[in-house]
Amino acid sequence: MKERICFLLARIGERLWVRPLAMCVVSILLVFVAKMVDGIGIADRVPEITQELLETLLTIMSSSMLVIATFAVGSMVSSYASASSTATPRSFTLVVSDDVSQNALSTFIGAFIFSIVALVVLKSGYFDKPARFALFVLTLTAFAIVILTFVRWVDRIARLGRLGATVDKVEAAAARSLLQRRQAPTMGCAAAVSERPAGEPFCASEIGYLQRIDVATVHATVGSGVTVRVAALPGTFITPDRPLAYVIGDDARLAEIDRDELLKAFVIGDDRTFEEDPRFGLVVLSEIASRALSPAVNDSGTAIDVIGTFVRLFGLWCQPEQDDEAAPPEFDRVLMPTVSTDDMFDDAFTAIGRDGAGAIEVAARLQKALKTLASIGDAAMQRAAKRHARRALARAESALGLPEEVEIVRALSEFAGTRTGG
Repeated sequence: MKERICFLLARIGERLWVRPLAMCVVSILLVFVAKMVDGIGIADRVPEITQELLETLLTIMSSSMLVIATFAVGSMVSSYASASSTATPRSFTLVVSDDVSQNALSTFIGAFIFSIVALVVLKSGYFDKPARFALFVLTLTAFAIVILTFVRWVDRIARLGRLGATVDKVEAAAARSLLQRRQAPTMGCAAAVSERPAGEPFCASEIGYLQRIDVATVHATVGSGVTVRVAALPGTFITPDRPLAYVIGDDARLAEIDRDELLKAFVIGDDRTFEEDPRFGLVVLSEIASRALSPAVNDSGTAIDVIGTFVRLFGLWCQPEQDDEAAPPEFDRVLMPTVSTDDMFDDAFTAIGRDGAGAIEVAARLQKALKTLASIGDAAMQRAAKRHARRALARAESALGLPEEVEIVRALSEFAGTRTGG
């Protein structure tokens, strides 16, 4: 349930209209909450606030908030375009879900709606003396919130969409996903030991990326006597001929399964997401580095920064397992494969090794990073790091022009053995 709520909140956070709409509703309610003060008998204890004063304040707010909200939208759209063009379009969802920017836009639009509604109601003579005082207090509070929000937002918008900030956002999203999968390698299910498919294949008619698997629904749907072996992890591109899972059991048990309900447990969408797909963050970071190494950009520094980011992320991945990971699986009727270390290394280092082979500073830093990961990781990470070190060396030998530079890379790759390629 927690994972489902987090997944839904993440999708809501990617929609710019949700928070402004909620703030508009709150603003309208606040105007009519002020009217309730008329009925609590405090007319003799509150100062007199003239209607002309309120009209002046609300008119200033309504005119200024519309301008600021328009400016905010333009600045945010410019930042989103910058993030897509300088980093990668796959980072757009992280930039657009920035909390500070969304809160700022919601505050500006909410203040505008509040001032317009309050002005209309005020001119209709709906408010008495206590309600006018309450509306005055709300208006001053709105001014204070708008000013504080604007000051904070100016600092954020100066960084939003910049390449360094985008890399940090992608790293944070990838780290959350990696730690979540590290703490639950099989997502609370039993481990799928065998790689050979068995049982009746279960497919979807949709085409798209598998975004999440509701293992609790899978476990509850199949019932006792049936085992489901998941064949596709989140991030897999699903087609009608690609099984989502294999259902294992006798014919009588299989006939009782509600296939439509089981299909609901596999959420398929047009794009990959960061929450339950730890490899997607690695792919996005690799794309950022690859674009930085393109001849049009020629930014080796960003590629080196991304390599350092990969070292930090894989350092999180190779942390010792928690003691509670040996506990019996919660969903023992579901068999779940683990994320392949080789696949994660392919996602992270293949493009950098290819596009950075001709830059000695990138090739050397890549070998140093792989050597570090081979020394701190488990056996699977050691094999993957050495394989990519040999592959990067082979590419560097073909791309580097100076024999001295080739010797530097070759010396750094000695930890991987003498064989190149692979």
